[in-house]
Order: sequence, then C-alpha cells, then structure tokens
Amino acid sequence: MEKLTFKGDNDEIELFVLETTRLGGVDYVLASDRAVGDGECYILKDVSDPGSSESIYEPVSDEHELDYLAGIFAELVEDADIEF
Repeated sequence: MEKLTFKGDNDEIELFVLETTRLGGVDYVLASDRAVGDGECYILKDVSDPGSSESIYEPVSDEHELDYLAGIFAELVEDADIEF
C-alpha cells in the first residue's frame, strides 16, 4: 500500500493511501493512519503547482467540498467498511 508522509509544524505522520481521484483537474487522496483496522481517515487535496515534481497535500477543510468528496470516496471504496 502506498504511503504519504504528512508533515506538520512539529511532527510528521505516515498515512496509507486508500483511494485517489481527480476532479476538475485537482487530485484528491483518501488516506488513513492505519493500513488495516480502525483508524482515522483523511481527505487530502493536492495544492502543489501544476508541473511541480513534488506533490503538496493539505486536508480538505471546506465543509461542502468535504461532504461532496466523502460521497465520491464512499462509492469508490464501497467494499470497505469506512465511515465518514
């Protein structure tokens, strides 16, 4: 399973990529802090410059965007037991 390293101000955590999608030219990632079992899920948005060789992901904070993406990811991973 692919992993992302999410860097905060004073720490960093590894997240496991569960699913990806691209909407309106923007990449989104559904990730979890655990590869299996119960864990926290995050929906991340690629905010890097187009053409950049490194991706920069930030948590989606807009409630409407988050609700919309949760519905899309729920359909994409319908065989998994994920609660949004």
